[in-house]
This record gives sequence, C-alpha cells and structure tokens, in this order.
Amino acid sequence: MITKEQVMEKLKEVLDPEIGMNIVEMKLIKEIKIKDFDIYVKMTLTSPFCPLAAFIVEDVKQKLKSIKGVKKVNVEVVF
Repeated sequence: MITKEQVMEKLKEVLDPEIGMNIVEMKLIKEIKIKDFDIYVKMTLTSPFCPLAAFIVEDVKQKLKSIKGVKKVNVEVVF
C-alpha cells in the first residue's frame, strides 16, 4: 500500500530550480489523495507565470512514479 508519508518524502526531492528549495518546504502541496495505486496531487506554484511550471509538474510525476506499485499520477496546479 502506498502511504502519504512515502509520497511526501518523494515530493521533498522536487526542487524549485529558481529558489533551490523543495516544494514541500515551500508549502506548495495543497492536497494528496491515494486510491489503490494511483496518486492525485493538488499543488500550486510560486507564481501563476512560473516559467518552469511544466518542468516542476513533470518532476513531480516522475518522482512519484518511482514509488513501487504506483500506476498513475495526476497533478493539478491551482492558484
């Protein structure tokens, strides 16, 4: 079973390249849902016009897909 703790630990590996801090420390994660082997993450960014938004979202997906058993990762960006 995938736990929220596992997800949060992986999200700590995702850094905002401009600031150099991880997205958990920056409090950008708003919600995490885990259903079976799928993970849903609702997050925000430091700015609606963040030029690296696509990079950060893809990094979140790749890090979470590396958790054993994860099949699908859905990331929603909100402001």
